[in-house]
Order: sequence, then C-alpha cells, then structure tokens
Amino acid sequence: MQDLTIGKEGKLIFQFAAPMLLGNVFQQLFSVVDSIVVGKFIGKEALAAVGASFPVIFIMVSMIIGLVMGTTVVISQYFGAKDFVKVKRAIDTMYIYSAVAGIIATIIGLIISEPLLRMLGLPEDIMPQAVQYLRIYLSGIIIFFGFNGTSAVLRGLGDSKTPLYFLIIATIANIILVLLFVGVFKWGVAGAAYATLIANGIAFGLAIYWLNKTHKLIRIAIKGLHFDREIFRQSINIGLPTGIQQTLVAMGALALMGIVNKFGTNVIAGFSVASRLDSLAMVPAMSFSQALSTFVGQNIGANKPERIRAGLIATVKMSGIVTIITTTFIIFSGHFLMSLFTKDSEVIRLGDQYLTIVSSFYIIFTLMFIYNGVMRGAGDTLIPMFFSLLSLWIIRIPMAWLLSGKIGATGIWWAIPAGWAIGLALSFSYYKSGRWKKKAVVKYDENL
Repeated sequence: MQDLTIGKEGKLIFQFAAPMLLGNVFQQLFSVVDSIVVGKFIGKEALAAVGASFPVIFIMVSMIIGLVMGTTVVISQYFGAKDFVKVKRAIDTMYIYSAVAGIIATIIGLIISEPLLRMLGLPEDIMPQAVQYLRIYLSGIIIFFGFNGTSAVLRGLGDSKTPLYFLIIATIANIILVLLFVGVFKWGVAGAAYATLIANGIAFGLAIYWLNKTHKLIRIAIKGLHFDREIFRQSINIGLPTGIQQTLVAMGALALMGIVNKFGTNVIAGFSVASRLDSLAMVPAMSFSQALSTFVGQNIGANKPERIRAGLIATVKMSGIVTIITTTFIIFSGHFLMSLFTKDSEVIRLGDQYLTIVSSFYIIFTLMFIYNGVMRGAGDTLIPMFFSLLSLWIIRIPMAWLLSGKIGATGIWWAIPAGWAIGLALSFSYYKSGRWKKKAVVKYDENL
C-alpha cells in the first residue's frame, strides 16, 4: 500500500503509474498475442472473427468495470482518511456484486452472442468462428471480473506493483497456452479462448492464495464477506455513470464494428489488428489517468486539495512526453507491426493506414483521459459520462457512417480522432469550471 498524500506529487504519480503501465501493457498483450497466433497459424478469417468478438465482450463487461471503478474511488478516499473498517467493507462489497454480475453476464452473453453478431452484419465466412470464440470466452467471464476486481482494489489502496506481478504470470501462461492449443493441438479459435480463460484462472487463483496469506485488509473467501448497502450505494453513485459511460463506449464499438463489417473480411481483419495495436499504444495515457485518479482520491480524503493541481500538471507533462514518443514510433513502424499478424498485403495496408491517421492524434486522447482522471478521483463521473455520449454518438459514429459512404473505410479512421477532439474540449471546459470539486465521499475543503 502506498500513501500518495505525502511527498513530491510528480514523483509519486510516476512511481505509482509505472507498474500500472507495465501491468496494462501485459493485459493488452493478451489480445495482441492471441491475434498474432491466430493470424499466423489459422488465417485472416480467424483473425477477423476474433477481432469482431471483442466489441461484444466489451459490452458484456463494461457496466461492471464502471462499478468497480466507483468502488475503487470509495476505497482510495476511505484509505486516505485512514478509515480501514470501511475500506474492508468496500472490498467485501465489491467481491459480492462482482460475482453476481459475472453469473448474469455469462447467461445473457451466451444467449445473445450469435444474434448480436448477425445483427451487426458479420460476414458468413467468419461467423462460426466468431460465435465459437465468443461463447467460450463468455463462459468464464466471472474469472475476468474476479481477477480485474482484485487488481482494481489493490490500486485503490495505493498498491500498483502486486497487480503487475499477477498480470505477468497471466500473460506468460496465456502465451504458452495459446501457442500450445492453437499451434500444436490445432484447436483453432477455441484454443485461443480457452488459453485466455485458463491463464486468467491461474493468475486469479494465485492472487487469492497470496493475498489471503499476506495482506492485512484483503481476505478473499466466501465465508465472512460482508455486504454494506451504504458503501454499495456510494459505489453506485460514483461508478454507475462510469459504467454507463463504458457501456456507451462499448455500444459505440459495436456500432463502429457494424460499419466496418460492411466492407468485408479484409477491412475487418485490418481494423481488428490495428485497433489491438491502438489499444496497446493508449496504455500510457490510461495508466497515468488511473494513477492520477487514485492520487486525487487519496488527497481529497486527506483534505489536501493544494496537491491536486500540482499532480495534474506533472501528469500532463509526463504523459505528453510518452505520447509523442509513441506516436512517432507508430507512424514509422505501422507497416512492420501489421506484418507481425498477417502476410496478407491488403490487410497490412489497411491497418497501416488506420494507425497513421489515428496515432497522429494520440495527444488529444491523452489529455482527455488525464482531465477525466481528475474528475473520477474526485467522485464526479456523471458529467464525463455525458461528454462520452456526445463525442461518441453525436460525432464519431455519425461521422464514420457519413464519411465511409463517401471515401470508404478511411472515413471510419478519421471519425475516431474527431470524437476525441470534442471530448477533450468538453472535459477541459468542465475541469476549468470547478464544479467537479463538490463530489467527494469524505470530508472536503471548500477552498480546493
């Protein structure tokens, strides 16, 4: 556990963000490695099938991700206030509702997966593999909730190193298993799905064992868990807007996938690979944003408002430098990176085109996430939800539909940074208004 209320702001945020960044990289490597192995050993149809499944998976997990984020804010603020009894109750509450949500998500996902893919117009040549991958993945989604919930709790307590260790274990296990199941046993896309589930299960099992043996606040066992209605209400108040926001983003990804699907297997495969690389490139911004949220939460809980602006400025500088380096690398290496996944020249060309256009605007995405991180840490998640709704559904999706009809798939690529630009403008304006300062769970200094 790390106390972020004492010490140099920039140094603390960097030290907290660094292991989180590495952890998020390893988490993204799950899908990247799966895509590389599937593309190389099975073919572009399987690559497209796995890629087309991810927006559906995202929409199934988006709400619970938001609620867990809400609980993490509550945990960080109670931890900053040194109220360890409520910290423990918040952790117990998170595990209980995550388990229930996992069961519900599995049942719903198994029922709607194929109809949803058909509604999105997925080509018939990749439909069977997409349905197979999706159903296997969703059958073990409760493991995903447990593992990621545990990592989120630890980050709320200021511990970003322990989740990294378990993510490394999970990633290594996934690489070994996917090569074995797909490359050796020839199980196809089913092998990739089974590898991911088993790897998550191994890491979660080890996390439970280690935490129960060593951690003072976290004890993961069915017996003895206490559900606190008031803390759940606080988590809902903070996390529900984020959950809705995540769901809107997931629905936007589905809508975008529906537009992409109209252009056939090559565009689907190119988009799927490029968006995997895109997600990996966005990890630094997301990690700094998560670190800043915890920093803001703890300092609000400790009633040290003067540290928040300094933390924001330091985070903008650090994340900005990393983003510029990332953008430069992606622009000059896009063709090579795409060739790691497939030998198909058209798929490579389309993915490289996507990466060149979208990566040029990563700095906008980074700044948007950083300002939203301040608001999330303060417990104000409702307004950012509306900003996501506007930038995604009023700008990105309509623009993708309109431009793709005029200039083809390239129009979809240009619509993505356009949505980010509107999101940043709205987030920055709201941050400057100062209204996010009134949402703290615990005591609050009006002079922030």
